[in-house]
Amino acid sequence: MIDTSPNTYTVLVKVGPEALTADVQAGRHTWLVDEPVSVGGHDRGPTPYDLLLSALGACTAITLRLYASRKQWPLEGVEVRLRHGRVHAQDCEQCEEAGQLLEQVDKELRLLGPLTPEQRQRLETVSSKCPVQKTLQASLRIITTLVDA
Repeated sequence: MIDTSPNTYTVLVKVGPEALTADVQAGRHTWLVDEPVSVGGHDRGPTPYDLLLSALGACTAITLRLYASRKQWPLEGVEVRLRHGRVHAQDCEQCEEAGQLLEQVDKELRLLGPLTPEQRQRLETVSSKCPVQKTLQASLRIITTLVDA
């Protein structure tokens, strides 16, 4: 059983009277998460999906940096561009409804430095092995527990 006492969580999110603006605390770091004005937010911070993509992009870039450093490859920098969207499921085995949509993230890598074509290809392969991508692609269970106020 997982310890669910408040001190064991690494992220705390609070929403007050402005229902679309959330205060987030992770350790000693704090920031705001919000929605765009067009959907009723105040645009005071990134959206939840911006943060999800940020986590994936940062993990990808860090994984590539660590791998290239270990191999002593001349990787001078990494840029990761991400986009989230919903696409029509064309080859979905479990799609029972016509027009079913699937979540999709498009990830574009820019590898900077005098890398060989083989090194570039290997880094592209390694990019899918970052822990956040593995978590997102796994069968993730989310267990919600209601606690007293």
